[in-house]
Amino acid sequence: MAFSTAFTKLFGVQHPIALAPMGGSAGGALTAAVSRGGGLGLLGSANGDPEWLAREVPIVAEGAAGKPWGIGFLTWQIDVGAVERALEYSPRAVMLSFGDPSPYTERIHQAGTTLIIQVTDLEEARRAVDLGADVIVAQGVESGGHGARQGRSTLPFVPVVVDLAAPVPVLAAGGIADGRGLAAVLALGAAGALIGTRFQATTEALVAPSTAKAIVEGRGEDTERNSVLDIARGSRWPSKYTARTLGHPFLDQWRGREAELANNVQAKQAYQDGVARGELPALPMWAGEAIDLINDLPSAADLVGALAAQAEDALARAGRH
Repeated sequence: MAFSTAFTKLFGVQHPIALAPMGGSAGGALTAAVSRGGGLGLLGSANGDPEWLAREVPIVAEGAAGKPWGIGFLTWQIDVGAVERALEYSPRAVMLSFGDPSPYTERIHQAGTTLIIQVTDLEEARRAVDLGADVIVAQGVESGGHGARQGRSTLPFVPVVVDLAAPVPVLAAGGIADGRGLAAVLALGAAGALIGTRFQATTEALVAPSTAKAIVEGRGEDTERNSVLDIARGSRWPSKYTARTLGHPFLDQWRGREAELANNVQAKQAYQDGVARGELPALPMWAGEAIDLINDLPSAADLVGALAAQAEDALARAGRH
């Protein structure tokens, strides 16, 4: 089936599915596979590291087979130079998440590149509209990885953003891991879904086998939103955003004691030493609440079509009732 939404028409893609540009794990192979499968692949370049982009972009360019793809940034980590370097690769879209996008939007528009802005609350949504976003991603707190400390759940948040942003197409994000979730957000008025954790558990994702295994075996209640692991890692995420992760020994030790951890040099060094010795995972295992629905490790190219087919079936069933 080929869904037709404002998003699919804008990019000329078959399915209303976009890959969340997960920093590091959404590399060239995963991005290309999602695009090749009929969705929009978004490369997770995070801070726009030039060496990482130089390695991963050619993989996308070759593997996407002429299909559209884009690049995503953690807005708080970048500068104009990072955006300029990315635009040299002629991505079809640039996505900005977590931070003030205003220093970069004009340059992206000048390049004729589609601007996608992710938002976690209504203030951010209004700003995205004012800045001329071509697509807005409304992210609920069920999402894996980083999101709003005091955000909204996907189900009530998405239709509010759809109404506020109209006629700008809105993608829903957070807690969507199968076609039923895609069907649900389409029913809410979204033009598609931005999906992260489900694509982490694919053969093309740049994640450790242990991470993929943990996602397949995990449950939604095993995840929790916290800032402990960012503090321990010395990651300077804005305090507005916490991360949803699977369990972690250091999290168990410091849960609810973030302020104390932030001022404890010895504890943060102990975290680094534990990672160096292999006693602690090198990275947190970011995962969303919908991991109960993930039980295999398919190719991302095949997964895109499978999600769309399941969404078609769910909508057909709903139409019969």
